[in-house]
Amino acid sequence: MKKDFLEQLGLESKNAGTSTGVKSTNSGKYIKSNSPVDGEFIGSVSKTTAKEYEETVQKAQAAFKKWRTVPAPQRGEIVRQMGDELRKYKEPLGKLVSYEMGKSLQEGYGEVQEMIDICDFAVGQSRQLYGLTMHSERPSHRMYEQWHPLGIVGIISAFNFPVAVWAWNAMLAFISGDVCIWKGSEKTPLCSVAVQNIMARVLKANKVPEGVCCVINGDYKVGEMMTKDKRVPLISATGSTRMGKIVAAEVAGRLGRSLLELGGNNAIIVSKDADMDVVLTGALFGAVGTCGQRCTSTRRLIIHKSRYAEAKKKLAAAYKQIRIGDPLDESNHVGPLIDKAAVKAYLSSIEKIQKQGGKMIVKGGVLSGKGYESGCYVKPCIAEVKNEMPIVQHETFAPILYLMKYNKLEDAIAMQNDVPQGLSSAIMTNNLREAEAFLSVAGSDCGIANVNIGTSGAEIGGAFGGEKETGGGRESGSDSWKAYMRRQTNTINYSKEVPLAQGIKFDL
Repeated sequence: MKKDFLEQLGLESKNAGTSTGVKSTNSGKYIKSNSPVDGEFIGSVSKTTAKEYEETVQKAQAAFKKWRTVPAPQRGEIVRQMGDELRKYKEPLGKLVSYEMGKSLQEGYGEVQEMIDICDFAVGQSRQLYGLTMHSERPSHRMYEQWHPLGIVGIISAFNFPVAVWAWNAMLAFISGDVCIWKGSEKTPLCSVAVQNIMARVLKANKVPEGVCCVINGDYKVGEMMTKDKRVPLISATGSTRMGKIVAAEVAGRLGRSLLELGGNNAIIVSKDADMDVVLTGALFGAVGTCGQRCTSTRRLIIHKSRYAEAKKKLAAAYKQIRIGDPLDESNHVGPLIDKAAVKAYLSSIEKIQKQGGKMIVKGGVLSGKGYESGCYVKPCIAEVKNEMPIVQHETFAPILYLMKYNKLEDAIAMQNDVPQGLSSAIMTNNLREAEAFLSVAGSDCGIANVNIGTSGAEIGGAFGGEKETGGGRESGSDSWKAYMRRQTNTINYSKEVPLAQGIKFDL
């Protein structure tokens, strides 16, 4: 089965090369991809050299000059075809995402569905790149604003969503008239190449320049080529807060734009008026989905003291039912962490929890034996902690859930907001006043705030992103297309006079 989906995606060769447009290149240096599912070698991807990067940028620059002149609805039509092509390959691409990254097969399919959904959204958006018309203070003048494409958009994506986050950016960039250069994660390089193969077919069929959609491969040094490049006006980067700070400083230093989607340390407040069945479903998936490797994963449960014992007991019982194993087996809930470095970070955090006075309610550990040979499978765990513990401020990309108590809603909101990150948040309550207080200006300080659903997962219709050390970027839906364009204000004088604004006189 594994060989079948690789062949369907054009990855049957153990050396996949690298795809910069529709042509493959080979630098002689490779990134090896081993699956965290079983530890097996899947294939290798050629690292992008400085020379190849330069050729890719030049190709993208030339393509932009043509692509920007294509009417936006026609660009939308090509994006529609990209969505149709992704529909054809949803099953094999979803399996590759699951196998190379380690998330459950249903989540792998769901990620490809997100790509399809954003294509559908972008098609409609291609006819709605609206500007405003303003009344001028000067007679016989008309003012309006319009939006133009930026040029090359550099996209740096993370391993946890190896294909969807690229699509969130690329499809809106494409309909805006931009071209894209994508550096996917070096931990999931075959996903990037597979998507490029799919996109290249659509571009070729429509006689679109190949430089509209390019992929480069490598570690952070390859990413630095883009972040330092003045020819790339926008860098959209998804990853850790540490990485984001480096990217932001580098891009700001050349007065470029950066769109950052960084760490999350997401909390659910469990009110005394919460429906515990809703709490269990939302918290469980939020905490263990993708083995705790989503930026929106639930890290903290802040529970009213009157419901604390009940919630703790029911969560502990629910954790006993979690099935951990091969994510391609749909009977399993949780797959592996991405690699052994992630396992090491997981174990280190558990050690810190205990040293700082936390108590393990559901113990963690690394699984071994048949089916766990890769060494990347761990047990989702629950720890009882206090808000002031340093570990609570830190995001560990692993299935570790913290429980803590609160007395008053104001205290719970303060505890939720008392971390450097500000991505996703939620409250579980049937109390309308509590829900509205949570969503008010004095409530959650996160970019996403939910009521009676968990922190994990987002629909493409809404803008996705967070505040504080999450970076402040917004991708996907709503008016996020504006990030990929430049605004221009226009004034037209259709009189025979040249009046100045603010009533200034300049008579000769």
